[in-house]
Amino acid sequence: MFAIGDKVVYPLHGAGIIEDLEEKKIDGTAQPYYVLRIPVGNLKIMVSVKNADKVGIRPVMPSTDIMDAMESVKVRPIKMNDNWNLRYKENMEKIKTGYIDESAEVFRNLRQRERERGLSSAEKKMLTTVKQIILSEIILSHDIEKPVAEEILEEAFS
Repeated sequence: MFAIGDKVVYPLHGAGIIEDLEEKKIDGTAQPYYVLRIPVGNLKIMVSVKNADKVGIRPVMPSTDIMDAMESVKVRPIKMNDNWNLRYKENMEKIKTGYIDESAEVFRNLRQRERERGLSSAEKKMLTTVKQIILSEIILSHDIEKPVAEEILEEAFS
């Protein structure tokens, strides 16, 4: 169980801080909910405490582990399906895992494809989303501002 002030990652939304624990009555039963604030995009999410594991909430990784994960992605071969629908599904599955290395691989691959052939509008949106997810975890793990996190991300995949 997480506590107020814990830094966590919510797959598909990014890293945030648990600001509060609230009781919500659903079907007559009071259940505790985490109130999670995602700083990138200023998003507020409520997640049932009992479903936190199911949705994949995990602690923010230490900054050194994030850097190691991005380094490991750099040496992986780039594999992308030529079929747009299959590529999109594969990338979405990687993002849904909530793991920084999977998201970083999607980021790297989409950026590469954008440079070589361009992206569809859905893949452009996915690239923006996965970038925000990665940035949010870098920001919270390093305790830095967004522009500095963007420099770290760009340097890691330049």
